[in-house]
This record gives sequence, structure tokens and C-alpha cells, in this order.
Amino acid sequence: MLRRSVKAVCLAATLLMFSSCVTTTTGGFNVDSSAERAERDYIQLAIGYYEAGEMAGAKRHITNALTINDRSSEAYNVQALIMQREGEPRLAQENFERSLSLNSANSRARNNYSAFLFEQQRYEDAYRQLEIVANDTAYEARAVAFENLGFAALRTDRIDRAAAAFERALQLNQNLFRSSLELAKMRFDAGLFAESLRYYNQFVVTGNFYNMPQTPRSLWLGIQLERRFDNRAGAAIYGQLLESLYRDSPEYQRYVNSAND
Repeated sequence: MLRRSVKAVCLAATLLMFSSCVTTTTGGFNVDSSAERAERDYIQLAIGYYEAGEMAGAKRHITNALTINDRSSEAYNVQALIMQREGEPRLAQENFERSLSLNSANSRARNNYSAFLFEQQRYEDAYRQLEIVANDTAYEARAVAFENLGFAALRTDRIDRAAAAFERALQLNQNLFRSSLELAKMRFDAGLFAESLRYYNQFVVTGNFYNMPQTPRSLWLGIQLERRFDNRAGAAIYGQLLESLYRDSPEYQRYVNSAND
């Protein structure tokens, strides 16, 4: 799902450990710079606690950051994520909107907001937010934003735009195996089997590299593709995996039924 695919990419920050946060400054030391550093450090500490699942610590440090600067877009972004994790959707939305009102160019916050909207099944709203994120050429996770845009497009029946988004995601990062799988399925459904096989092989290679297990859906697609190209041995291998790993899945039942046709 989109929420996993996104993985709160704004949180890719190094946890900074320090013994004191704001020190008294004298002798020409820039007080504003000290406060800015303390704000950043508190935010990064909050991120560290958030990623460790310790919401009390995360809230404490983000409160400290907002005490220093109550107009920090990034602090409100992290506070929104904390509220989302704690099951407070109204407060999460308020904080995401506050973050973006303070800095509409904060693509990290907007991407996280889109994930929140997707989680709330507000797919049209998520799609609109992701369009903005994907168009930010300076955003460091732009490839993932395009992938997420593809999933939002699928949820809103924008099939052609979904394919274009997945293609763009792979153009920016060939390692996005979920985009490869989605394009393989879309090409297969369109009868473009050679293209489907190419994307599927890319999905398998990349997934193996990252040690990502196959899903019932991906194995069933692999079986169908191997059969299309008359590779019975390949189809049998995927079938054995489907039987051993996902015997209770609908895809396995389809596999069994297809073998009896």
C-alpha cells in the first residue's frame, strides 16, 4: 500500500545525540543561529524517537522545537506524523495543513500528507497532493512520489496516468520493484506480453536483490507469463512457490483450477 510504499520518507534523517540543546551565547556568538540549530536538533531527536516507536519522547522533543519556533513547517510535519501514529486523524490533518500553510514547498510534508490521505481512503485528495510532489524536481524522493502517484491514479481509475507515473518512477529509479510489477500486470492485461515479461523480469531481479518475497499476485502473474511463452518449467517453479507459500490464497485456487482446464 501506498502508506508502506511512502515509508514516511521525510524521516530519513540522522539522529543527532547531544547533551544540551540551547546554550547561553556570549561574545559575538549568533543567538539566532544557535536557536536554529537547537530547533533542527530537537526535530531530529523527535524523528529518532518516532522511528523507534516511542511517541512520548517524540512529542516531548517536537514540543521543544515548536517552543523555539512556532512557525516551523518541518516541526508541524513531524507532529502530524506522531498524531497519525497515535490514531488522531483530525489532529494529524490539522498539523499537516499547518505545515503546508507555513511552507507550501515542503514536499516532504506534502508527501506524508498524501500518505495520510491515502490511508483515510481519500484517494482523490491524495492524488492531487502527489501531483504537486511529483512535479517538484528538487525533491529527493521524487521517484517514490511518482510511484505513489501511480497507486493513487489506480485508485481513482486513471489507468493511463497510472502507467505513465510508474514509468516515470522507473526512469528516475530502476530499483522500484513495485512499479515494475504494476507495469508488468498492466501490460499483461493489455495483451502486450513481451513488454509484460520484460517488466516482470525486472521486478524479479530487483526484488531478489532486496530480498523481497514474492506475493501471491506476483507469482500468479509469473505463472501466466511463463505459460504464454510456453515455458512449462518456469511456470511449474512459480506454481510450486505459490503452493508452498500461499496455499490458502485465491491466486493458488486460480492456479489449481487453471491446471484442470
